[in-house]
Amino acid sequence: MKKFALAFMYTALMAGANVAFAAGPDITSLRTGDMKKLVVHDVPKATSGAAFDLEDGGGKATLEDYRGKYILLNFWATWCAPCRKEMPQINALQKEFGGDHFEVLTIAAGRNSPEGIKRFFKEAGVNALPRHQDPKQALASQMAVFGLPITVILDPQGREIARLRGDATWNSDSAKAIVKALIDSAAGS
Repeated sequence: MKKFALAFMYTALMAGANVAFAAGPDITSLRTGDMKKLVVHDVPKATSGAAFDLEDGGGKATLEDYRGKYILLNFWATWCAPCRKEMPQINALQKEFGGDHFEVLTIAAGRNSPEGIKRFFKEAGVNALPRHQDPKQALASQMAVFGLPITVILDPQGREIARLRGDATWNSDSAKAIVKALIDSAAGS
């Protein structure tokens, strides 16, 4: 009977540990300034399996292809003024933190010509981000992206753990602290 009780208690403790680990690092307390708009979910949410177009006609991909690291997924458009403002800041995040545990993934939602995206990236000095597209907004629609910009943070299992509607100051100390906490969490796992 003692062995059964100990086995049950061990299983319960391990289940609780897995739930805590699945939630990832506590980034809520790191939100200041514009980052207060970042809604951190209590429970990770499933994402879409819809395909999007890789840059320069490179084929199709899904979010599943990016599992294994934290992803800052930014939906944007060339005609969106707030998107244009924050894109160089998001580019700087990728340059500073992109690697084995973190990546910025940008997807132009709706009608954005590849030439227009290239021109915008050149004008804004964006040189570290992908020019992927979701022209029919299949991914954006399934991810409940209504209005731009929308930035979603995905955990290494591909689940949505946080979402920010509208633009933000992505080169702020708060944004960098959040990204660093995510990376530290992934590196320690």
